[in-house]
Amino acid sequence: MQDWLKMGVAELGRGIGAGSIDAAALTETYLDAIDAHPAGPRIYSTVTHERARAEAAAAAERARGGQRRGLLDGVPISWKDMFDSAGTATEAGSRLLKGRVPERDAEVLRRATAAGMVCLGKTHMSELAFSGLGLNPMTATPPCINDAGAVAGGSSSGAASGIAHDLAPGAIGSDTGGSVRVPAAWNDLVGLKTTAGRVPARGTVPLAARFDTIGPLARSVEDAALLLSVLEARAAPDLRGASLRGMRFAALQSAVMSDLRDAPARAYAEASDRLAAAGATITPVTAPEVDEAMDLAAVLFSGEAYGTWGAVIEADPDLMFGPIRDRFRGGQAFGAPDFVSAWQRLDSLRTVWAARMAGFDAVLMPTAPNLPPNAQRLLEDGAYYVTENLLTLRNTRVGNLMGLAAITLPTGVPSCGIMLCGQAMGEDRLLRIARAAEAALG
Repeated sequence: MQDWLKMGVAELGRGIGAGSIDAAALTETYLDAIDAHPAGPRIYSTVTHERARAEAAAAAERARGGQRRGLLDGVPISWKDMFDSAGTATEAGSRLLKGRVPERDAEVLRRATAAGMVCLGKTHMSELAFSGLGLNPMTATPPCINDAGAVAGGSSSGAASGIAHDLAPGAIGSDTGGSVRVPAAWNDLVGLKTTAGRVPARGTVPLAARFDTIGPLARSVEDAALLLSVLEARAAPDLRGASLRGMRFAALQSAVMSDLRDAPARAYAEASDRLAAAGATITPVTAPEVDEAMDLAAVLFSGEAYGTWGAVIEADPDLMFGPIRDRFRGGQAFGAPDFVSAWQRLDSLRTVWAARMAGFDAVLMPTAPNLPPNAQRLLEDGAYYVTENLLTLRNTRVGNLMGLAAITLPTGVPSCGIMLCGQAMGEDRLLRIARAAEAALG
């Protein structure tokens, strides 16, 4: 039974369908593991024991009666603490929202429940989702699977840490500048950033609504595809027969390749070689529009984030961790004309990017240029915190700025991922490519 904790959502779903796994016993196994794990309180902000048991019991009854709602009926997962759940605190990792209890589920949680999935609980995250590190001294800092003293990546820190520590088979997070992909990469998982606007955000605590996206963290590409299908309430894409033969990949040569630490650089080079050996043609491509878009990031992200949360923050600023509060306050420097003109310029740059990359099946780059930093040093060294946070999100932000679907895959080197960026709204095709890449990467 303990082997269940090592399985992904697809394998568990098939086991429930075959009758070899009882959904109620499966959920109880996960709840017991969460309650017993020393890091459990640092990973889960709330464990919804009562809801999980009720949902699992109903799923088990459906399975016995041959009335399962789909492959993932009865499979438990975790939810980042920014998705509303009726009657359960949803505080987005912030003491500013302490005691916030919504009356209804977020749309994506409602869809997952309708599909028969079981809600294990809510996972810790960076405050209001505005950090790629996952350090949160105001609530809790989940550990990285490869270094107990390091941060797990953010802002979906608990989501990734929970899967990696066998306390959930899958998780739902959000990604505004890298918040699904960074923690997935640092914990050797698959993380899918969806195109902004594709998955409904109703009932989700916002950060910067024009960039906010919802996506799964999982053990495999198949798991990510199945979880996306639940979030969208539609059939999952067919990944059978996926191959890299004849694929054309652009290896981005802009700022994403500068200041790479040794392990991520080696992992990316080795992973690229394996993709090429599996039949992909990889061409170095320079894209000046990316560097120009990076220069717009401060007004676009901080401007909208502070516009959304400024009044709440300033009502009680001492409730926030200083570096994150300061990052929000960076948005004070920009006015409405700055924000509008930056978006107009970004839209133009997206058009240039789309034309440049039209002949490629995906764009490659290292997911994160660095390894997970030490949590204590981040707390003690303010300059280190700022430089590591900006470097952590630099590469993943390309996908958000260019408005793309993007996915990170483990390379086999601990805490090092390779990112594949597809076209806007091109998740189904990207997932097929990623499945073939996953096989090549081993």
